[in-house]
Amino acid sequence: MLSLENVTKNFDRVTAVQDVSFNAEKGSVYGLLGPNGAGKTTTIRMIMNIIHPDSGRILINSKSIHDNTFFKTGYLPEERGLYQKRKVGEVIRFFAQLKGLSQQEISDNGRYWLDRFNMTDQTERKISELSKGNQQKIQFIVSIISYPELLILDEPFTGLDPVNQIIMKDIIREFRDQGKCIVLSTHQMDQVEQLCNHICLINKGRVVQEGPLESIRDIHGDQQIEVRYKNSIPIKPEEFFDSFHVKGYTIRGLLKSGLTFRDALRQLSEKGEPESVSRYTPSLEDIFIKLVEE
Repeated sequence: MLSLENVTKNFDRVTAVQDVSFNAEKGSVYGLLGPNGAGKTTTIRMIMNIIHPDSGRILINSKSIHDNTFFKTGYLPEERGLYQKRKVGEVIRFFAQLKGLSQQEISDNGRYWLDRFNMTDQTERKISELSKGNQQKIQFIVSIISYPELLILDEPFTGLDPVNQIIMKDIIREFRDQGKCIVLSTHQMDQVEQLCNHICLINKGRVVQEGPLESIRDIHGDQQIEVRYKNSIPIKPEEFFDSFHVKGYTIRGLLKSGLTFRDALRQLSEKGEPESVSRYTPSLEDIFIKLVEE
């Protein structure tokens, strides 16, 4: 569905994106992740044809993004792009018309999505009168109003309460099950773990990890351990772990790079006999922190 091939973008003397390549397929939610300033937004803007890459190719359904892909793509930007002085109904109608919908489609689709988010009574209110969460819901509605084949969501859960986050996640899953391709960029790792089957982690403009989420977990699984002591913790966790959490006399964390499970077990035993040492499935947050720090 969406393919990036060795995409590079420079701004003056700064390389924002360098040789980024990945494929996001139909019927999938693809996580585009990275710390602040990693190049995610630049990548998204190139996919949306807002800015152009200096080299490389971006294809949608094997066609260049210049070949009239606008009507097949929905985009929710991190920074809201709604007309604050316009009414909710007017804004939805305007964006739907840009996507080429008929008046009947605009009416039916708009009513359906407003009802889905319990906002049917808000059509006559100005955007500026809405809460941040409700503005985010309208921004989401205008991005999906045309049922696009490719949906790009940049921090879609911003400002939403837990109930509306669930509604949005349900809609994303529905689009996935309908064969749509969703690209999700967010710093909320728990949302990525719940929704994404593939991820691409970018840092300093380069891809540092890409592939199926479960495979990436398996790759880093040997480095994630839990150490339990009986009465006290006789070690300094920072000597063994890149990142860790301490609860009572139990330490959970990601071993330092180059430190194998076997070596860690030996060194921990030398410092003070632990009650137990075991591996466990790493969280995406721990993997994220480890890769970025490396």
